[in-house]
Amino acid sequence: MTSYPHLLSPITLGAVTLRNRSLMGSMHTGLEETGDWGRVAAFYAARARGGAGLIVTGGMAPNREGGVFPGAAGLFSDRDIANHRRVTEAVHAEGGHIAMQILHAGRYAYGKDCVAPSAIKSPISPFPPRELDEEGIEKQIGDIATAAARAVEAGYDGVEVMGSEGYFLNEFLVAHTNRRTDRWGGSYENRMRLPVEVVARVRAGMGPGAVLVYRISLIDLVPDGSTWDEVVQLAKAIEAAGASVLNTGIGWHEARVPTIATSVPRAGFAHLTARLRPEVAIPVITSNRINAPDVAERLLAEGVADMVSMARPWLADAEFISKAAQGRGAEIAPCIACNQACLDHTFSGKLTSCLVNPRACHETELVYDPAVVPKRIAVVGAGPAGMMAAIVAAGRGHRVTLFDRADQVGGQLNLAKQVPGKEEFHGLVDWFATMLRGPGITLRLGQAATADDLAGFDEVVIATGVTPRDPGIPVETGARLFSYVDILKGAQPGPRVAVVGAGGIGFDVAETLVHEGVSPTLDAPLWRAEWGVSAPWKDRGGLEPEGPKPHPPAREVYLLQRKAEKPGRHLGKTTGWIHRASLAMKRVKMIGGVNYERITAEGLWISHGPNRDQPELLAVDAVVLCAGQEPERGLSAELDRRGIPHHLIGGADVAAELDAKRAINQAARLAARL
Repeated sequence: MTSYPHLLSPITLGAVTLRNRSLMGSMHTGLEETGDWGRVAAFYAARARGGAGLIVTGGMAPNREGGVFPGAAGLFSDRDIANHRRVTEAVHAEGGHIAMQILHAGRYAYGKDCVAPSAIKSPISPFPPRELDEEGIEKQIGDIATAAARAVEAGYDGVEVMGSEGYFLNEFLVAHTNRRTDRWGGSYENRMRLPVEVVARVRAGMGPGAVLVYRISLIDLVPDGSTWDEVVQLAKAIEAAGASVLNTGIGWHEARVPTIATSVPRAGFAHLTARLRPEVAIPVITSNRINAPDVAERLLAEGVADMVSMARPWLADAEFISKAAQGRGAEIAPCIACNQACLDHTFSGKLTSCLVNPRACHETELVYDPAVVPKRIAVVGAGPAGMMAAIVAAGRGHRVTLFDRADQVGGQLNLAKQVPGKEEFHGLVDWFATMLRGPGITLRLGQAATADDLAGFDEVVIATGVTPRDPGIPVETGARLFSYVDILKGAQPGPRVAVVGAGGIGFDVAETLVHEGVSPTLDAPLWRAEWGVSAPWKDRGGLEPEGPKPHPPAREVYLLQRKAEKPGRHLGKTTGWIHRASLAMKRVKMIGGVNYERITAEGLWISHGPNRDQPELLAVDAVVLCAGQEPERGLSAELDRRGIPHHLIGGADVAAELDAKRAINQAARLAARL
């Protein structure tokens, strides 16, 4: 009897029977654009070997104008078909199934040739689209159908037609982007004509047995979005046109509501799939912020959906399903929905990877081969860098002793997990702790390693992390001064607080101060109210007419920085706006270009703007310093004096906003070559 009987049960879509009900959702990784199809095949084959029921590729362009950017991968020639066949054969060899997503970006295409139902520029793109005429629309339909036929020729088990997230087909559906008055616009019957015709032509081009997934937007989260009745009407028409299964899409890319970041509640939109499921006879797939097998199992057991889509969890752990099936759920590396190495990379033109798993998309060049000569390795510091170094080194056959002066593992991650909206970090620390109990690792906690302790090891890795930087602000007697460490450990600074430093840590501290134990991430109704999310059967597009209704802030907070620029400018590319909006809703006063004069019992004296010669008092109860970090290298310096060779990694090497992504990647790569 399996622990996940619903998740691990087979399901038949068309003529294809999947071994379980997990879908590896589509992600644009940038791998296809490298031209290294062996690398692409290795990435997908690893996920098939790890048990994915159905894999969906990143979006493939049906034509040049529909690509997400100039040069985006597609399926245009015999050579393309041969390249894609390498991928499908690799997946099938591992017992998996794979569908190719056909993605026409519409006005989101980042190039001057983009096209759309109407010439309305997207707020997230500098390029105004060209409005298609009748002939142009027919070309797009034909190109999508041709791409589907080529996908089958290349060995794919079917395709996913991308009809959500504000891309081309979605743009035709809503008056927000479709101002046409011909047979492709106006009434909803006209506006839904294009996606229905596309599905019918795709089905005709692929034949009756291939899997046809249609990604349908259940809640647009933009003004003038679809009503629920329209969503249901479309779903039924798509089913009649030949779809095998409906996959859930949530929100447009331009929506001002987060949909997949770590602060979004787990399965926060699954109730929408549950409402759609009884309306159609074909299976439906639920999606968004589902990252654990127990969550997936619960959704299936409760009848929310027939399958569960998880995308980034398959970056974090390529063995997601196989570990669950073997009773090794605690060993599944968790997706923490941080976006740092996946979406942030994608939108910066970089190759995707994963903070938790640096091998994601790097399977052929970051290899953890068994060590030729096992060594005794000492690692000092059980933060993210030290833990990853220990796990990878031990996995290769080395004997590792991991030292840390604290009585628990995790390092700075134990601070991060206290931030409201970052509860997923609890699971990450738990995963590290589980893996550190594996063979080959000896833990020496509560022990500050000395040079004498390290003298007999073959290799020494120093991952001692960082210490808070002193910004050098004059402090007078009676001032109440805290570090970010104090606040994240539960210190109570009073009702009015100034936070010095508006980097990632400053934002985390501000979030902690204004929420005071109330985390919308753990309360889906509260989260929806905070962001103004309604039900699409109540309000068009799923937006509250009155807008967000945030929970009152626990404190009055100032967030300050020396740089004369917008605070939070250097936060994550795809999450920075979320953090800024969240604090703005809590009435946090964010000020840049500040000079800190002195901290007194009355508060913080600052000068800024045109009146720099006239300091002003921020009458606050306390000041919290978040002014950066410095590497902790005391032990490294002692080893240098003793002539003991060692490696510096993580914050001890470079202190940069507690950059766990860089630290974990650096640690894994070092341990792979020791």
